[in-house]
Amino acid sequence: MVTPNPFSAMFGRSPFQPLLTHIVKANECADLLLPFFEATLAEDWEEAARIRESITRLEHEADDLKTELRLNLPNTLFLPVSRTDLLDLISVQDKMANKVRDITGIMLGRKMRMPDPLADPMRDYIRTAVACVAQSREAMEELESLLESGFGRNVVDVMHRLIRQLDMLEHQADGQQVDIRRRLFALESELPPVDVIFLYKIIDWVGELSDRAERVGSRLQILTAR
Repeated sequence: MVTPNPFSAMFGRSPFQPLLTHIVKANECADLLLPFFEATLAEDWEEAARIRESITRLEHEADDLKTELRLNLPNTLFLPVSRTDLLDLISVQDKMANKVRDITGIMLGRKMRMPDPLADPMRDYIRTAVACVAQSREAMEELESLLESGFGRNVVDVMHRLIRQLDMLEHQADGQQVDIRRRLFALESELPPVDVIFLYKIIDWVGELSDRAERVGSRLQILTAR
């Protein structure tokens, strides 16, 4: 007797169900970024390492889900959504978890602590980036809910509202990034040059996290508009 693949069976209900399962994992990964940052500020490297281990585990689980989706994605689907679009979307989602892993990896590896004048602005910046990821998850959850309930005609309107909110958050993150980079520039002469280089890298990577969340929203909007 052949045992059916439960992951593949998800596609019988909706092509977005596996994507939702994956983005939930990416969101859980992003949710650990702020606790990790707080541990680095306290120079509690043992706690930072513990959180980093959880992030790595979640990122690996997201990778496994991505692989399963790619292997089990049918060539034809009930909904008029192209296979290429779905594969592109899972790739963008996966990059959110990857970016959290990269940020925490370099900060823990170098035992990086944000300079005190940047701590509060950076905390708010991280909160906004994580909120972007959560908003992209909400958009996927709302889309899945609407499709399952049969209210297809409402999908585009709802997605427009959610994507506008995501765009606003991403724009807020852009402004915070500019402000933090300006503050760091004013501190450069007081810090070791190598530390400055890596601080700029972390600032940029947090910005990439919000950018990738916004790209998830953009791709969802494109899918629902077709």
